[in-house]
Amino acid sequence: MTRPMEGMSPTRRDIFGRIWRIVGWVAAAECVALTGIFLWPRAPKPREGGYGGVVTAGPVANFEPGRVTAFAKGQFYLVRLADGGFLALSRKCTHLGCTVPWDEKAGRFACPCHASAFDRTGAVLSPPAPRPLDLYTVRVEKGILKVDTSTPIVRSRFEPSQVVRV
Repeated sequence: MTRPMEGMSPTRRDIFGRIWRIVGWVAAAECVALTGIFLWPRAPKPREGGYGGVVTAGPVANFEPGRVTAFAKGQFYLVRLADGGFLALSRKCTHLGCTVPWDEKAGRFACPCHASAFDRTGAVLSPPAPRPLDLYTVRVEKGILKVDTSTPIVRSRFEPSQVVRV
């Protein structure tokens, strides 16, 4: 490729060569930027009323003592104990994460995957689950129950201090 001599104007080939080099660098920069955006982890957005956010369960009076209420969108069970206290239990088994249904007749949570069983406080009745069901924070605001599902509370055993009293 010949270069223009000193004082001569650049040729059309030189101008197009420069343009293509600029376009190539811009395309490479875009590829690097898009790869970075794709690989950079995004923080999950808390969803109001669904899992990962605050779920409004309803008025305290709507929950009878001794009852377990499932919240499918929030992926938890709201348990009202016989003494009137509340627990919000995760639906995930602590063994391998299977969804644990509430068995009303047996009065316990029974994992269909590996036969772990939990009582209404989430405590392990039969292994292989290594620990109780995780909890979520329960708040009572002006007589309305709200459950924060953004961060599960991992526990090693049930303690009465975990129950939210109204």
